[in-house]
Amino acid sequence: MSKRWIEKTTEAAAKPTPAPWERGARRAAMIAKRLDQDRRAAKISLAPLPEGLCLSA
Repeated sequence: MSKRWIEKTTEAAAKPTPAPWERGARRAAMIAKRLDQDRRAAKISLAPLPEGLCLSA
């Protein structure tokens, strides 16, 4: 292994990693920005929900 790789890995390990709920707003903003820049008609493609699971009821 190269010394540079080890140095970069130890630098990255020393930084705190944000928890998923901490980065949620930033991630949502990034996705919204990308979707605004996208010119396709269909923006998001999601898998259908299982038969018994309905969020609208």
